[in-house]
Amino acid sequence: MYIFKLNRYPRKEYLVSIIFLLLFVFSSISYGADNSGNDVSPDIGPIMVKKAFDYYRGIASISVVDMTIHRPDWERTVRIKAWTKGAHDSLFKIIAPPKDKGNGTLKKGDEMWTFNPKVNRVIKLPPSMMSQSWMGSDFSNNDLAKSDTIVSDYVHKITNVKESNGLKVYSIESIPHPQAPVIWGMLKFEVREDGIMLSQGFYDEDKLLVKKLVTTEIKMMGGRLFPKIWKISKADEPDEYTTLEYFELEFKDTLPERIFSKAGLQKR
Repeated sequence: MYIFKLNRYPRKEYLVSIIFLLLFVFSSISYGADNSGNDVSPDIGPIMVKKAFDYYRGIASISVVDMTIHRPDWERTVRIKAWTKGAHDSLFKIIAPPKDKGNGTLKKGDEMWTFNPKVNRVIKLPPSMMSQSWMGSDFSNNDLAKSDTIVSDYVHKITNVKESNGLKVYSIESIPHPQAPVIWGMLKFEVREDGIMLSQGFYDEDKLLVKKLVTTEIKMMGGRLFPKIWKISKADEPDEYTTLEYFELEFKDTLPERIFSKAGLQKR
């Protein structure tokens, strides 16, 4: 508590002290509100989620990543080459090891196909399969395709704002619209103000955490800061997880339409 003694300060200095005290008090109140997210515009939530998806997907991109599936008694790594274009088109092909080479997944709009070179067959997946595991990993087909339907299917609310390394970090809680065709009862994001997603939590209908994605080793890749490591793990089985490690990343203004076709999927 501050006590000002009038007999020790000239009136002018006393008024200046009062002004500084009021400024300190109100700035502290403002800071507290910002931390809780209460005074952040409701438009910021969906803006930051969309910014995150746009940031790591880009207009178009080509990347090479190692996907490691870890289980308590075994571990498996495959190398993937990926092409993405816009918000809805993507192609993933396994390029190593030899026994898995050629397996691929194509997503174009709301449709999705897989290709297995051993049987030389393209199979169209129903929409319900978008949430299923990709190649036995902890990533779903939607996770790898970086689908931005999350932006429109959920209501996004800022719950906290903090600062880390000189940048604001927004905590966002996302609740699905009543009729949205989604499987998650809630999502939670941490997104830096520059658009880098730091984490994403996936919750069931009872708001219990099922799995969590965390990104690390942020460094320059493809001409921008980008997380080199993406790790997704199960909440109830922490020793079961999948990591994506980026080795090559290039952002493009566009990519040929022929890449995102069934012929492109089958091309060796």
